[in-house]
Amino acid sequence: MALITLLEAQLAYGHVPLLDHAQFALEAGERVGLIGRNGAGKSSLLKILAGLERPDDGTLQLQQGIRISYVAQEPVLDGSATVFEVVRSGLRPVLDLIDQYSHGMGDLDALQARIEAEDGWNWEQRVNETLHRLHLDPAARITTLSGGVRKRTALAQALVTRPDVLLLDEPTNHLDLDAIEWLEGLLLDFKGSVVTITHDRAFLDRTSTRIVELDRGQLRSYPGNFSRYQALKEEQLAQEAVVNAKADKLLAQEEVWIRKGVEARRTRAQGRINRLQRLREQRSARREALGRVRMEVAAGAPTGKLVAELEGVGKAFDGKSVVRDFSATLLRGDKVGLVGPNGAGKTTLLKLILGELAPDSGKVRQGANLQVAYFDQMREALDLDATLEDFISPGSEWIEIGRQRKHVKSYLGDFLFSPARATSPVRSLSGGERNRLLLARLFARPANVLVLDEPTNDLDIDTLELLEDLLQDYEGTVFLVSHDRAFLDNVVTSIVAWEGDGRWREYEGGVQDWLQQSQRSRSLAPAPSLSPAAAPAAAPAPAKPQATPAPRRKLSYKEQRELEALPGQIDALEQEQAAIASELADGSLYARDAERAARLAVRSSEIEDELMAALERWETLGSL
Repeated sequence: MALITLLEAQLAYGHVPLLDHAQFALEAGERVGLIGRNGAGKSSLLKILAGLERPDDGTLQLQQGIRISYVAQEPVLDGSATVFEVVRSGLRPVLDLIDQYSHGMGDLDALQARIEAEDGWNWEQRVNETLHRLHLDPAARITTLSGGVRKRTALAQALVTRPDVLLLDEPTNHLDLDAIEWLEGLLLDFKGSVVTITHDRAFLDRTSTRIVELDRGQLRSYPGNFSRYQALKEEQLAQEAVVNAKADKLLAQEEVWIRKGVEARRTRAQGRINRLQRLREQRSARREALGRVRMEVAAGAPTGKLVAELEGVGKAFDGKSVVRDFSATLLRGDKVGLVGPNGAGKTTLLKLILGELAPDSGKVRQGANLQVAYFDQMREALDLDATLEDFISPGSEWIEIGRQRKHVKSYLGDFLFSPARATSPVRSLSGGERNRLLLARLFARPANVLVLDEPTNDLDIDTLELLEDLLQDYEGTVFLVSHDRAFLDNVVTSIVAWEGDGRWREYEGGVQDWLQQSQRSRSLAPAPSLSPAAAPAAAPAPAKPQATPAPRRKLSYKEQRELEALPGQIDALEQEQAAIASELADGSLYARDAERAARLAVRSSEIEDELMAALERWETLGSL
């Protein structure tokens, strides 16, 4: 029997049905990724599965004795409490039973049996084990926590109950890359079932055993992870288009026939009229796939070739170094991703680059004619009571996009907001729709430098892919702060990564390139650190062999030929590496042919290994 079964569920807000006779079943051990367009009703569905909301119609069946834990997109936690107290509150029902037992209230034998069944006597140990597992400080106050730690605290509150089913709404929001990888590991080790709403494609690929898409009121199931879903979805849409085209052609033929007048025998004609009526009803009931967002950005006047040049830049706050000895040259057209844990100083580094913050040491030189647009600043200025059209274009019905003049309702339509919703307040939008509205406002302003701080939060996958395309083609410069690995890989030409103690380093390519290069750097790091310390101790060592020199072994013919060939081999490798570096230098290849760029980056790292091996072999053979 399924753990959770939803039958013929119906739910509507206004005139649009979010659930239209939808059906869903969750089996034991499944990890389901729930996806769909912004405003499609995913969060409402998750609340229905959690028992927090009821559908307008339909049936929710739960396996007897099942424990379900739900973690909201923005968890509401008691700000005055400690982390320990918040996590302990997840065991409130068990603690109430213990309280009744200790006060001698009710049937003590029955209470004791229920407490033992819930392992309630060990509640404190359970809380401490969960806190340790999720790396949380039990004494920390909720008000002092970052968004990522608050999300981990909410997860601990859910996990301490030892649920059979875990329901997570956008769990990767506010988490940095390390925390996302930690969460992936936690879900892979989790013994129960999981339903997760997320638009993080890499996360879905790693954790999901099934993808369920909420599409036009229906729940469609696709076995496997997100990559498998993409292939199956493409086939399904192609088949759906063929079926709909045939139905439309038949309907058009029958409409022509009815307009000519009913002919021939009456029974046959009446049957044909009835079929026409059914065709009309089916066509009317059909809900077409939603359109795609159409994005354009007003690029503004071009900057000079140089956007910013930093040399030995440092910045500290209260004695703590946030940026230490950072140097970089950033040019027009660069797409730079900033990666680091929450609180590492990504915002500080951005302000230094753009000249909004003076460095404590080093030099910063800005390019000419910079027009900067910020995604994060607009998010703070979101007026929930304003209408959509007033938020986009205050006091005017028209908006200028580059050299094109558009009516504000038409422009909102490009971002999938219907004309009827143009006068709706911003507060009526879902989290993803609000982010889409913010992007609409951002792209309506001329800018040659875009600073995007977590633009992917809550955006549906279709919009994410279109935003990727837009940023790839954008002629200006982009600074992108994001923990969405797939998004970074598809957009950026370089990564500036935090490496601890205020140190930042630039890597060519995307996240995967950064991970490969940084891992290789770490594996080679001990060698230089040992040489200075080893040098003084090793200094007297050469005297010993000179006193009693060991006989030199004569090279074999094969070794002699190898030694003669090595300089040419090393020279060829260096030339190949230089050619690859030249091809990857301006970053355009990552946008034009990402697969080739990735292959070249991998080949470049292989050449480094081959060069090191060749140089070591040359040195070995030369010393014989």
